[in-house]
Amino acid sequence: MNTQHSQEAFIQAQELIPGGVNSPVRAFKSVGGTPLFIARGEGGYLVDIDDNKYVDYVQSWGPLIFGHRDESIENAVIDAVKHGLSFGAPTLAESELAQLIISIYDSIEKIRFVSSGTEAVMSAIRLARGFTGRDDIVKFTGCYHGHSDALLVQAGSGAATFGTPSSPGVPADFTKHTLLAEYNNIESVRQCFTDSQGVACVIIEPIAGNMGLVPADKEFLAQLRTLCDEHGALLIFDEVMSGFRACLHGAESITGTTPDLVTLGKVIGGGMPVGAFGGRRDIMAMLSPEGGVYQAGTLSGNPVAMAAGLASVSKLRNNPKLFGVLETRAKRLMQGFADAAKAHNIGLQTDVRGTMFGFFFSDDEVHNFANALKSDTARFAKFHAAMLDAGFYFACSQFETGFISTATTDTMIEETIAAAQKIFAAKD
Repeated sequence: MNTQHSQEAFIQAQELIPGGVNSPVRAFKSVGGTPLFIARGEGGYLVDIDDNKYVDYVQSWGPLIFGHRDESIENAVIDAVKHGLSFGAPTLAESELAQLIISIYDSIEKIRFVSSGTEAVMSAIRLARGFTGRDDIVKFTGCYHGHSDALLVQAGSGAATFGTPSSPGVPADFTKHTLLAEYNNIESVRQCFTDSQGVACVIIEPIAGNMGLVPADKEFLAQLRTLCDEHGALLIFDEVMSGFRACLHGAESITGTTPDLVTLGKVIGGGMPVGAFGGRRDIMAMLSPEGGVYQAGTLSGNPVAMAAGLASVSKLRNNPKLFGVLETRAKRLMQGFADAAKAHNIGLQTDVRGTMFGFFFSDDEVHNFANALKSDTARFAKFHAAMLDAGFYFACSQFETGFISTATTDTMIEETIAAAQKIFAAKD
């Protein structure tokens, strides 16, 4: 496959943009090779600037559940643009999308829109601290909640410890109130509460998508809820990735555990930059201008983003059976990969949640980040390159999640499985 124009574009981009990309994972460092520069999307496909066509299992990292250039979303955006790009003032579309999401998520009684998932999480944590009057937060290794300072932490020597910055430029004072626990290990969370003078909130991806796809155990989440209640801490579900992707009504409808706050993004923007956080009415009442916890954003509730979100979420609400159809396709893809790997004695762990899927090159099941780190990333890199060369676009990291869209056909799935079978057969 000829990617000369992408290679030339990447060289030029590196002279202009740090690393040549505006988000680090796009640089392909964990898989090697040159990132592809995309010219356009067409339904379930991406087309690069060399005119190579790929079946797209990234879908802009999740938001394009209806594929690229969905007609109804595209028309909604075009219509909104005709009325203006931004006003910095309230619009009816904000209330309409808010009402729609509130009607779908049982745990959300009020919601505020922002411009990104990072902003949503940062704001939700500030709100939790303001509501409880406490400083400490608990997060889990392997869960990513955006790049705000308090959340860029790494584990110390213990299973539960106060975090130290994992990025230059983040003062230790900013992370000293962040405690780290192990995903799916309730005892590590108990230790965090013991070590803390006061935990404001526990934040978790109930369906983790940033260490690969690793869902939380139902019992673990139930215990987490009980622990938060016992200590007067809030439970935040970060569903920036899984919201409206794993199912229609949120992780709470799958797990049976109700959070106090939820953060959303991706699908509720239909491909436009957007995020949101919402939850119990009494907690949200603490938010300015109703309460004293300050949060603001000039482009929050942007009318074009609201229009795209309304079109996307409305289609999901009106087609609830869609998740079952897409989950069947995701399961077929993962079962095909698993069967092909087994036939060639390759260890492979797979999982599916709704329209999300993930796989690890490992002989052992993956329940947390430590398990994920034991997977064969070198084999993944080779597999990724070979699949790309065959015309199939997967996330460029072992620790990311894949996505099925309505534009991903059964034929595409079978073609992808056939390509994987050939690659596994040629492993030696």
